[in-house]
Amino acid sequence: MKTTIITLFILLGMNNIATAQEKLITKTGHVWFYSHAALEDIEAHTRQAAAIIDTEKGSIAVAIPIMSFEFKKTLMQEHFNENYMESAKYPKASFKGSINNLSEINTKKNGIYKTTVEGDLTIHNITRRIKADGTVEVKDGKYLIKSKFKVELKDYNIAVESRFTKNIASTIEINIDLNF
Repeated sequence: MKTTIITLFILLGMNNIATAQEKLITKTGHVWFYSHAALEDIEAHTRQAAAIIDTEKGSIAVAIPIMSFEFKKTLMQEHFNENYMESAKYPKASFKGSINNLSEINTKKNGIYKTTVEGDLTIHNITRRIKADGTVEVKDGKYLIKSKFKVELKDYNIAVESRFTKNIASTIEINIDLNF
């Protein structure tokens, strides 16, 4: 894991989007989450997700700085970073896994291909195995990977005080758009 992260950051020193030795890289991936609860909806976005894909092996690694998520309300952002995510202590979330059906994606032909990724998602210093459906859109030699999945806060030891259970959902929807 340590080697993968070091390699990811060395490669990110290259151009914003680059292709080298069958690897696709971006450091401007769009990730956002959504929480629907009885009293309010919460949504936050970041465009600082760094990702690398080895197109030969189908492996993928993503790193997201937690403090890069932006909210409409400053107070929500403060509570998110200080009370729930403890961003100073756990500064990033990461995913390391693989694209299961890489052989079914024709990188030479424009189109949208359904796919599944499987791997280890680490949030709040807790790692869980996940499987998520998504798509790979190939258009004129460029790639857009999209996925949407849900996580349970309790699975990542993120506790919500009982007085806020009507404000924050226990299940959060995560959306990912990675342009390569």
